[in-house]
Amino acid sequence: MKNQDAINRMKTVEGHVGGIRRMLEEEKYCIDVIKQIQAVKAALNKASKVILEEHMNTCVISAIQGDDQAERERVLQEITEIFETANKV
Repeated sequence: MKNQDAINRMKTVEGHVGGIRRMLEEEKYCIDVIKQIQAVKAALNKASKVILEEHMNTCVISAIQGDDQAERERVLQEITEIFETANKV
């Protein structure tokens, strides 16, 4: 189940974020903290990818194969907005 994969990835991220907070509290070396932050960003990106793939393989395919033109346009607009938002960061 893809959802369980995303849940597991988020649990890992939660653990890493707690570790980063502890590193900051313990005044660990800044570059080490930044590397951990980058690892969390990568893990979040991977979770987003897993969720997006599931969405594409379910909701988007259903909308495209369906008869509701407005629903097709809405789903495609959502995907466009996701990519636009991702490129703003």
